[in-house]
Amino acid sequence: MVGLADVAVLYSGGKDSNYALYWAIKNRFSVKFLVTMVSENEESYMYHTINANLTDLQARALGIPLVKGFTQGEKEKEVEDLKRVLSGLKIQGIVAGALASKYQRKRIEKVAKELGLEVYTPAWGRDAKEYMRELLNLGFKIMVVGVSAYGLDESWLGRILDESALEELITLNEKYKVHVAGEGGEFETFVLDMPLFKYKIVVDKAKKVWEPCTSSGKLIIEEAHLESK
Repeated sequence: MVGLADVAVLYSGGKDSNYALYWAIKNRFSVKFLVTMVSENEESYMYHTINANLTDLQARALGIPLVKGFTQGEKEKEVEDLKRVLSGLKIQGIVAGALASKYQRKRIEKVAKELGLEVYTPAWGRDAKEYMRELLNLGFKIMVVGVSAYGLDESWLGRILDESALEELITLNEKYKVHVAGEGGEFETFVLDMPLFKYKIVVDKAKKVWEPCTSSGKLIIEEAHLESK
């Protein structure tokens, strides 16, 4: 099945799900829904949770219907929660932004098989540096909203990824094995703009939450609005 199929994109609001969406549209898939899984206790083995509430704003910027599913973030049970949400949609396939997580991909494929759906993971197995450069060249405006790796400090929270930041990530990969695209949970992102957005997102108010004992933290976007491009 290539193009023209009705699909849903698993959508966290970060760079990878937005790239998956971009790929689907460019390859002539009909994206009927964005699907965001929201963990009610902010923990998840499968899904990104930071600022997941703002996918509503991104969906408005895109003009694509958003479906939200809710989960307690319990291992394996959250997979069944995803299955429940997808089973109610009239689609032929799902598109996901998985890069290298076999844990995530295996479970998505299991759900898809049980529901008779095709799975598309366009970024899977790509070279991380090449992939990140493509996102920047395409005009993705990517904000770092979570960090959890040695070498990534509080100053990264709220930082917009650019060529300089990418070079730093490449250096951190060489020194500490930090994944250049953050696939190991080293950092999480939120997309403020990309080619498919009809409006860009402007952050009005945000707060940093930093945990010195674990050298990890997150940026909570408290207020944001859409602005004409």
